[in-house]
Amino acid sequence: MSGSEIRSAASATYGLVPTDTTEDVRTRGARVPSQVAVLPVGSFEQHGAYLPLATDTLVACAIAREIAEAYPVHLLPPVTIACSHEHAAWPGTVSISSVTLHAVVRDIAASLRRSGVEALVLVNGHGGNYVLGNVVQESSAAGERMALFPAPEDWEAALQRSGVETSLLTDMHAGEIETSILLHAHPELVRPGYESADFVADDRRHLLTLGMSAYTDSGVIGRPSLGSAEKGKELLASLADSFGAYFTLLTSAATTAATVSATSVTSATSADSETEKADAEAADAEADGTAAGDSTRSS
Repeated sequence: MSGSEIRSAASATYGLVPTDTTEDVRTRGARVPSQVAVLPVGSFEQHGAYLPLATDTLVACAIAREIAEAYPVHLLPPVTIACSHEHAAWPGTVSISSVTLHAVVRDIAASLRRSGVEALVLVNGHGGNYVLGNVVQESSAAGERMALFPAPEDWEAALQRSGVETSLLTDMHAGEIETSILLHAHPELVRPGYESADFVADDRRHLLTLGMSAYTDSGVIGRPSLGSAEKGKELLASLADSFGAYFTLLTSAATTAATVSATSVTSATSADSETEKADAEAADAEADGTAAGDSTRSS
Protein backbone atom coordinates (compact mmCIF):
# COMPACT_ATOMS: atom_id res chain seq x y z
CA MET A 1 0.00 0.00 0.00
CA SER A 2 1.40 3.39 -1.00
CA GLY A 3 1.85 6.30 1.39
CA SER A 4 -1.12 8.16 -0.07
CA GLU A 5 -3.31 5.08 0.27
CA ILE A 6 -2.27 4.65 3.90
CA ARG A 7 -3.08 8.31 4.63
CA SER A 8 -6.44 7.95 2.89
CA ALA A 9 -7.30 4.83 4.88
CA ALA A 10 -6.25 6.52 8.13
CA SER A 11 -8.37 9.57 7.31
CA ALA A 12 -11.41 7.39 6.65
CA THR A 13 -10.91 5.53 9.94
CA TYR A 14 -10.39 8.62 12.09
CA GLY A 15 -13.35 10.23 10.42
CA LEU A 16 -15.56 7.69 12.20
CA VAL A 17 -13.72 7.30 15.49
CA PRO A 18 -12.97 10.45 17.54
CA THR A 19 -9.26 10.88 18.30
CA ASP A 20 -9.60 13.06 21.43
CA THR A 21 -7.33 12.39 24.39
CA THR A 22 -8.59 12.60 27.95
CA GLU A 23 -6.88 16.00 28.24
CA ASP A 24 -8.77 17.26 25.17
CA VAL A 25 -12.04 16.36 26.87
CA ARG A 26 -10.94 17.93 30.16
CA THR A 27 -9.92 21.18 28.48
CA ARG A 28 -13.10 21.46 26.42
CA GLY A 29 -15.26 20.68 29.44
CA ALA A 30 -13.60 23.42 31.47
CA ARG A 31 -14.60 26.02 28.89
CA VAL A 32 -18.35 25.35 29.02
CA PRO A 33 -20.86 25.62 31.89
CA SER A 34 -22.55 22.36 30.88
CA GLN A 35 -21.17 19.47 28.82
CA VAL A 36 -23.16 17.90 25.99
CA ALA A 37 -22.22 14.56 24.42
CA VAL A 38 -23.18 13.53 20.89
CA LEU A 39 -23.72 9.84 20.10
CA PRO A 40 -24.13 8.81 16.44
CA VAL A 41 -26.40 5.78 16.04
CA GLY A 42 -26.44 4.02 12.69
CA SER A 43 -27.06 0.50 11.45
CA PHE A 44 -25.49 -2.27 9.38
CA GLU A 45 -27.96 -3.05 6.63
CA GLN A 46 -28.34 -3.24 2.88
CA HIS A 47 -28.42 -0.01 0.89
CA GLY A 48 -28.71 -1.34 -2.62
CA ALA A 49 -25.77 -2.32 -4.80
CA TYR A 50 -23.98 1.06 -4.72
CA LEU A 51 -23.97 2.19 -1.07
CA PRO A 52 -22.21 0.29 1.75
CA LEU A 53 -23.92 -1.63 4.53
CA ALA A 54 -22.58 0.98 6.96
CA THR A 55 -24.34 3.87 5.19
CA ASP A 56 -26.57 4.86 8.12
CA THR A 57 -23.57 4.90 10.45
CA LEU A 58 -21.57 6.95 7.96
CA VAL A 59 -24.44 9.44 7.65
CA ALA A 60 -24.90 9.72 11.42
CA CYS A 61 -21.15 10.25 11.86
CA ALA A 62 -21.05 12.88 9.12
CA ILE A 63 -23.83 14.81 10.86
CA ALA A 64 -22.17 14.42 14.27
CA ARG A 65 -18.79 15.59 12.94
CA GLU A 66 -20.43 18.66 11.43
CA ILE A 67 -22.00 19.38 14.82
CA ALA A 68 -18.70 18.88 16.65
CA GLU A 69 -16.99 21.38 14.36
CA ALA A 70 -19.58 24.02 15.18
CA TYR A 71 -20.30 23.42 18.89
CA PRO A 72 -18.21 22.47 21.97
CA VAL A 73 -19.64 18.96 22.32
CA HIS A 74 -18.12 15.66 23.42
CA LEU A 75 -18.20 13.53 20.26
CA LEU A 76 -18.56 9.80 20.90
CA PRO A 77 -17.82 6.84 18.61
CA PRO A 78 -20.88 5.45 16.84
CA VAL A 79 -23.24 2.62 17.64
CA THR A 80 -22.82 0.71 14.38
CA ILE A 81 -25.38 -2.11 14.67
CA ALA A 82 -28.98 -1.37 15.60
CA CYS A 83 -32.54 -2.32 14.63
CA SER A 84 -32.61 -3.34 10.94
CA HIS A 85 -35.06 -6.23 11.08
CA GLU A 86 -37.06 -4.94 8.11
CA HIS A 87 -33.95 -5.54 5.93
CA ALA A 88 -33.38 -9.14 7.03
CA ALA A 89 -34.11 -10.51 3.55
CA TRP A 90 -30.81 -9.10 2.21
CA PRO A 91 -27.37 -10.62 2.85
CA GLY A 92 -25.06 -8.66 5.13
CA THR A 93 -27.75 -7.07 7.28
CA VAL A 94 -27.15 -7.49 11.03
CA SER A 95 -29.50 -6.41 13.83
CA ILE A 96 -29.76 -6.24 17.59
CA SER A 97 -33.04 -6.13 19.51
CA SER A 98 -34.70 -2.87 20.48
CA VAL A 99 -34.28 -3.92 24.12
CA THR A 100 -30.53 -4.20 23.62
CA LEU A 101 -30.26 -0.84 21.87
CA HIS A 102 -32.35 0.75 24.62
CA ALA A 103 -30.02 -0.71 27.27
CA VAL A 104 -26.86 0.34 25.42
CA VAL A 105 -27.98 3.96 25.16
CA ARG A 106 -29.14 4.06 28.79
CA ASP A 107 -25.80 2.61 29.94
CA ILE A 108 -23.84 5.15 27.89
CA ALA A 109 -25.91 8.01 29.30
CA ALA A 110 -25.38 6.77 32.86
CA SER A 111 -21.63 6.46 32.31
CA LEU A 112 -21.49 10.00 30.93
CA ARG A 113 -23.35 11.39 33.94
CA ARG A 114 -20.87 9.72 36.28
CA SER A 115 -18.07 11.55 34.51
CA GLY A 116 -19.85 14.91 34.68
CA VAL A 117 -21.49 15.00 31.23
CA GLU A 118 -25.15 15.54 32.01
CA ALA A 119 -26.66 15.94 28.52
CA LEU A 120 -26.70 13.48 25.61
CA VAL A 121 -27.89 13.95 22.03
CA LEU A 122 -28.60 10.87 19.93
CA VAL A 123 -27.84 11.54 16.26
CA ASN A 124 -29.90 8.90 14.50
CA GLY A 125 -29.02 7.77 11.00
CA HIS A 126 -31.56 4.95 10.66
CA GLY A 127 -35.34 5.36 10.56
CA GLY A 128 -35.91 1.88 11.98
CA ASN A 129 -34.36 2.78 15.34
CA TYR A 130 -37.79 3.66 16.71
CA VAL A 131 -36.79 2.80 20.28
CA LEU A 132 -34.49 5.82 20.48
CA GLY A 133 -37.56 8.03 20.80
CA ASN A 134 -38.71 5.96 23.78
CA VAL A 135 -35.29 6.24 25.43
CA VAL A 136 -35.39 10.03 25.15
CA GLN A 137 -38.98 10.22 26.44
CA GLU A 138 -38.25 8.03 29.44
CA SER A 139 -34.99 9.79 30.26
CA SER A 140 -36.56 13.24 30.03
CA ALA A 141 -39.46 12.18 32.24
CA ALA A 142 -36.91 11.02 34.82
CA GLY A 143 -35.30 14.45 34.86
CA GLU A 144 -32.32 13.54 32.68
CA ARG A 145 -31.29 15.70 29.74
CA MET A 146 -31.42 13.88 26.42
CA ALA A 147 -32.51 14.70 22.86
CA LEU A 148 -32.99 12.93 19.53
CA PHE A 149 -31.65 14.61 16.40
CA PRO A 150 -32.52 15.34 13.60
CA ALA A 151 -36.29 15.75 13.86
CA PRO A 152 -38.41 15.57 10.68
CA GLU A 153 -38.62 19.37 10.75
CA ASP A 154 -34.81 19.58 10.70
CA TRP A 155 -34.70 17.29 7.67
CA GLU A 156 -37.38 19.32 5.92
CA ALA A 157 -35.39 22.52 6.43
CA ALA A 158 -32.27 20.76 5.15
CA LEU A 159 -34.06 19.49 2.04
CA GLN A 160 -35.27 22.97 1.22
CA ARG A 161 -31.87 24.57 1.71
CA SER A 162 -29.95 21.94 -0.23
CA GLY A 163 -32.29 21.74 -3.19
CA VAL A 164 -33.12 18.07 -2.67
CA GLU A 165 -36.05 17.33 -4.96
CA THR A 166 -37.40 14.13 -3.41
CA SER A 167 -39.77 14.28 -0.42
CA LEU A 168 -39.00 12.50 2.86
CA LEU A 169 -41.84 10.06 2.09
CA THR A 170 -40.44 9.08 -1.29
CA ASP A 171 -36.76 9.25 -0.35
CA MET A 172 -37.05 6.40 2.11
CA HIS A 173 -33.88 4.32 1.62
CA ALA A 174 -30.63 4.70 -0.33
CA GLY A 175 -32.16 7.62 -2.20
CA GLU A 176 -31.23 11.20 -2.99
CA ILE A 177 -30.45 12.21 0.61
CA GLU A 178 -28.16 9.36 1.63
CA THR A 179 -26.44 9.23 -1.76
CA SER A 180 -25.79 12.99 -1.62
CA ILE A 181 -24.31 12.88 1.89
CA LEU A 182 -21.99 10.02 0.97
CA LEU A 183 -20.99 11.65 -2.33
CA HIS A 184 -19.86 14.61 -0.20
CA ALA A 185 -18.45 12.89 2.89
CA HIS A 186 -17.22 9.55 1.48
CA PRO A 187 -17.24 9.64 -2.34
CA GLU A 188 -14.78 6.75 -2.44
CA LEU A 189 -17.48 4.48 -0.98
CA VAL A 190 -20.20 5.21 -3.54
CA ARG A 191 -20.16 2.64 -6.34
CA PRO A 192 -21.50 3.07 -9.87
CA GLY A 193 -25.16 2.24 -10.37
CA TYR A 194 -26.93 4.89 -8.32
CA GLU A 195 -27.47 6.86 -11.51
CA SER A 196 -30.04 4.29 -12.72
CA ALA A 197 -31.39 2.81 -9.48
CA ASP A 198 -34.46 5.03 -8.88
CA PHE A 199 -37.49 3.22 -7.48
CA VAL A 200 -40.60 4.72 -5.87
CA ALA A 201 -42.96 2.98 -3.44
CA ASP A 202 -44.79 5.63 -1.42
CA ASP A 203 -47.51 3.33 -0.02
CA ARG A 204 -45.66 1.20 2.54
CA ARG A 205 -48.39 0.77 5.13
CA HIS A 206 -47.47 -2.87 5.87
CA LEU A 207 -43.72 -2.30 6.11
CA LEU A 208 -43.44 -3.35 9.75
CA THR A 209 -45.31 -6.58 9.06
CA LEU A 210 -43.88 -7.54 5.68
CA GLY A 211 -40.46 -5.88 5.67
CA MET A 212 -38.72 -4.00 2.87
CA SER A 213 -38.66 -6.95 0.50
CA ALA A 214 -42.42 -6.61 0.02
CA TYR A 215 -41.88 -3.20 -1.59
CA THR A 216 -38.55 -3.35 -3.42
CA ASP A 217 -36.41 -6.00 -5.08
CA SER A 218 -33.26 -3.88 -5.20
CA GLY A 219 -33.47 -2.63 -1.63
CA VAL A 220 -33.78 0.93 -2.90
CA ILE A 221 -36.76 3.23 -2.34
CA GLY A 222 -36.04 6.72 -3.57
CA ARG A 223 -34.29 8.64 -6.35
CA PRO A 224 -30.53 8.29 -5.87
CA SER A 225 -29.93 9.50 -9.45
CA LEU A 226 -30.65 13.04 -8.21
CA GLY A 227 -27.93 12.88 -5.58
CA SER A 228 -24.89 15.19 -5.65
CA ALA A 229 -21.96 16.10 -3.43
CA GLU A 230 -23.08 19.74 -3.32
CA LYS A 231 -26.51 18.72 -2.00
CA GLY A 232 -24.80 16.54 0.61
CA LYS A 233 -22.65 19.46 1.76
CA GLU A 234 -25.66 21.74 2.13
CA LEU A 235 -27.70 19.06 3.91
CA LEU A 236 -25.00 18.73 6.57
CA ALA A 237 -24.56 22.50 6.92
CA SER A 238 -28.30 22.98 7.42
CA LEU A 239 -28.49 20.23 10.03
CA ALA A 240 -25.56 21.76 11.93
CA ASP A 241 -27.42 25.07 12.00
CA SER A 242 -30.59 23.35 13.24
CA PHE A 243 -28.63 21.73 16.06
CA GLY A 244 -28.14 25.14 17.67
CA ALA A 245 -31.63 25.07 19.15
CA TYR A 246 -30.95 21.68 20.75
CA PHE A 247 -27.65 22.84 22.19
CA THR A 248 -29.27 25.94 23.67
CA LEU A 249 -32.15 23.93 25.11
CA LEU A 250 -29.91 21.37 26.81
CA THR A 251 -27.39 23.85 28.18
CA SER A 252 -30.01 26.37 29.32
CA ALA A 253 -31.82 23.55 31.10
CA ALA A 254 -28.64 22.92 33.05
CA THR A 255 -28.28 26.60 33.91
CA THR A 256 -31.90 26.75 35.05
CA ALA A 257 -31.48 23.63 37.17
CA ALA A 258 -28.34 25.04 38.75
CA THR A 259 -30.10 28.34 39.49
CA VAL A 260 -33.08 26.55 41.02
CA SER A 261 -30.75 24.41 43.11
CA ALA A 262 -28.78 27.44 44.29
CA THR A 263 -32.01 29.29 45.09
CA SER A 264 -33.28 26.30 47.04
CA VAL A 265 -30.07 26.14 49.05
CA THR A 266 -30.21 29.86 49.74
CA SER A 267 -33.86 29.64 50.77
CA ALA A 268 -33.16 26.66 53.00
CA THR A 269 -30.22 28.45 54.60
CA SER A 270 -32.34 31.55 55.19
CA ALA A 271 -35.13 29.45 56.66
CA ASP A 272 -32.66 27.69 58.94
CA SER A 273 -31.29 31.04 60.08
CA GLU A 274 -34.77 32.35 60.84
CA THR A 275 -35.58 29.19 62.76
CA GLU A 276 -32.38 29.43 64.76
CA LYS A 277 -33.11 33.11 65.50
CA ALA A 278 -36.65 32.30 66.66
CA ASP A 279 -35.37 29.45 68.84
CA ALA A 280 -32.78 31.75 70.39
CA GLU A 281 -35.38 34.42 71.11
CA ALA A 282 -37.68 31.83 72.68
CA ALA A 283 -34.84 30.55 74.83
CA ASP A 284 -34.01 34.07 75.98
CA ALA A 285 -37.66 34.74 76.84
CA GLU A 286 -37.85 31.50 78.80
CA ALA A 287 -34.68 32.35 80.64
CA ASP A 288 -36.01 35.81 81.53
CA GLY A 289 -39.26 34.31 82.79
CA THR A 290 -37.41 31.79 84.91
CA ALA A 291 -35.23 34.52 86.37
CA ALA A 292 -38.27 36.66 87.21
CA GLY A 293 -39.96 33.73 88.94
CA ASP A 294 -36.91 32.99 91.02
CA SER A 295 -36.73 36.67 92.03
CA THR A 296 -40.39 36.65 93.17
CA ARG A 297 -39.94 33.48 95.22
CA SER A 298 -36.83 34.90 96.85
CA SER A 299 -38.72 37.99 97.99
